[in-house]
Amino acid sequence: MIDARLVKRFFAGPESESFELNVHLQAEAGITVLFGASGAGKSLTLNCVAGFARPDQGRILVGGDLYFDAAAGVHLSPQRRRCGYIFQDHALFPHMTVRENLRFAAAAAGRNRLRGLQRHRRINELLEIFQLSELAARRPAQLSGGQQQRAALARILVADPRALLLDEPVRGLDLHLRQAFYDVLRDTRERLKVPILLVTHDLEECFELADSICVIHRGRFLQCGPREQVLSRPVSAEAARTLGAFNILPAEIAALDPARNSSKLRVFGREIEGPYLPAHLIGDQGFLCVRESEMHISQCKHENGMALRLLAAQPSSRGVRLRLEHDVYAIISAAGYESVRGAACLEVDIPPSAIWFVAK
Repeated sequence: MIDARLVKRFFAGPESESFELNVHLQAEAGITVLFGASGAGKSLTLNCVAGFARPDQGRILVGGDLYFDAAAGVHLSPQRRRCGYIFQDHALFPHMTVRENLRFAAAAAGRNRLRGLQRHRRINELLEIFQLSELAARRPAQLSGGQQQRAALARILVADPRALLLDEPVRGLDLHLRQAFYDVLRDTRERLKVPILLVTHDLEECFELADSICVIHRGRFLQCGPREQVLSRPVSAEAARTLGAFNILPAEIAALDPARNSSKLRVFGREIEGPYLPAHLIGDQGFLCVRESEMHISQCKHENGMALRLLAAQPSSRGVRLRLEHDVYAIISAAGYESVRGAACLEVDIPPSAIWFVAK
């Protein structure tokens, strides 16, 4: 397990604002995704755990071993931490071939359980998985950016690190190679049983890989927890906004009925039915958080619907993304869009099971 309390400060300069990272990261075996926008502190968190950045305050424990303690003056070097790290700039040895890079990484891991023929087979397996077999004799300068990334992925997985730290590892890879990497990472998670920290700002990658998610914004964790909980139950409007998949609608609790396990919420002047909201009172104001993909669109009237003007429609990989008034967005299939094409006003139906209310 990784247990890291980190405080790292950067003071304001002539052309830069001040910034403070202040987080408590806990990650068990499995994939923990650090999710947030650029500049939120994701890579800085990884660098502190790896030993490339030294926190101003805090303590880092990995598997019960003390890596850093500001009060005690402990700061292990990156080499002694045995954290496998994939850098954004790949960091391959330029004078070595792809195969030599993998062989060096395997040999450098002093406690690596792969030896001799097993090591050779593992290297060949990774070269094949990442479509590098025909490039094994090339040096990094002879590779494209995507090929360098694939070589970096293979090199990190050939060893047995105590933790894997991955900073946007699929950047530059096409869809086929992304899926290949996802499969390898899942296999690695099962084989190594170590904490894996993955930095990304791609929400789809969270759905693909995350066991747990830490949502980070301006150097603070807004929410940490299991994937399904974070992606369906944001703790605040700010967390939902950072995730980027939710409509965040101002709402007021109009009625509560614990006997029927239901509530009524007033949104844009119309009451819609929702689940019962424990620990809330009638009149409480807050926000209704609903995933864009959970909004049902039609031209018919629904008991739980709202009539909103259609402002724009944009094709996407998941169908068509509709923009409606009040900054409401919905994802529908291409076939579904054909049934409402040309309508100036649409009925938006929100299933009660999709509703999540957060107080102001």
